Amino acid sequence: MERKNNKRKGERCAAQASKHIQEKMKKKPWQEKLENSIANAADLCNALHLPKEDYGKYERIISQFPIMITPYYFSLINPDDPNDPIARMCIPSAEELNAEGTFDTSGEQSNTMQEGVQHKYSQTALILSTNVCAMYCRHCFRKRLVGLSDAELNKQVNEAAAYVKSHPEITNALISGGDALMNPNEIIARYLEEFSALPNLDFIRFGSRVPVTFPERIYDDEELLGLFEKYAKIKPLYVVTQFNHPREVTPEATRAVKALQDRGIQVRNQTVLLRGVNDNAEALGELLRCLTQIQVVPYYIFQCRPVRGVIGHFQVPLQEGVRIVDGAKALQNGLGKSVRYVMSHPLGKIEILGETEPGRMLFKFHQNKYPEDASRIFTADIAEGTTWLDESLREA
Repeated sequence: MERKNNKRKGERCAAQASKHIQEKMKKKPWQEKLENSIANAADLCNALHLPKEDYGKYERIISQFPIMITPYYFSLINPDDPNDPIARMCIPSAEELNAEGTFDTSGEQSNTMQEGVQHKYSQTALILSTNVCAMYCRHCFRKRLVGLSDAELNKQVNEAAAYVKSHPEITNALISGGDALMNPNEIIARYLEEFSALPNLDFIRFGSRVPVTFPERIYDDEELLGLFEKYAKIKPLYVVTQFNHPREVTPEATRAVKALQDRGIQVRNQTVLLRGVNDNAEALGELLRCLTQIQVVPYYIFQCRPVRGVIGHFQVPLQEGVRIVDGAKALQNGLGKSVRYVMSHPLGKIEILGETEPGRMLFKFHQNKYPEDASRIFTADIAEGTTWLDESLREA
């Protein structure tokens, strides 16, 4: 009798274990939606109703720089507009095959201290947690990495946490990628558990464009939201996202943002100034207003970097950029006016202040790699059409 009871008990345990495994393997609604993303040239041409002759053109680009467009984000495209700004950010272009530019425009390689851990600014550790994004933006500054190589990624959360713990000057960690919220929940939980326990950290940031490109990942996943709610009670948590155009601030995106805010997560925005997307004061100004309306504070407008595959067709000249940003800020109330126009340079984050006279511009180090550059203000001769500063500015 005892043997029979033990057998039944074992069968019940096995059944429970099998059920648990099945539940773990069961796809969440957002995972099923992600499977319907546009991920190759054939998918793209079918979605755009293009002839098969166009497959080869897109395959050449995608072989170098992968494509991924969620059904949600694709639905934002206006098919009747040949210059649609949403399409420009997600549809591959032959201009990406331009071999000019570099793949590491802000010195990430030189700031990598161990696998997947960058330490450029004294108080900040940046963790490359994944090379996956819900959507591969055509203006991405990590084209060398996203959808391609895992060579630069952090593969051991505890080792990254140990580095941060051993450097007490680090007071915040930025979990980035790729897109940090495209990690499985188990990995996100590991980062939250390990990093929230570090006494030297004031807060933790997650870099993610998911609220913009794939909001279902957030509002359709109570497990993820529960994790954030749990650990936000231990350590302040921020999601730093990237809205670039007012049409991206949809009811779905707003729902994702509010779901995070309701769990105690603060959401901040970093916009990239992009040719053909937000390169006029009206569009950029409307974007800033849309963001403050949903309680997302915009704090950086980034100069687009001279990345290979991006340089030329997405960059806006510095002199024009200043006029656009100043015009957009003039349309704002107090919160919108607080945004800074910066470039992420190998020497640091440099604020682009404006022209002092024709052909000469004023800059200030907002963050610095080298102590001698702290808060340094300098001027530089800027020829018409210049989009970036070279490193000679250290002697400026």
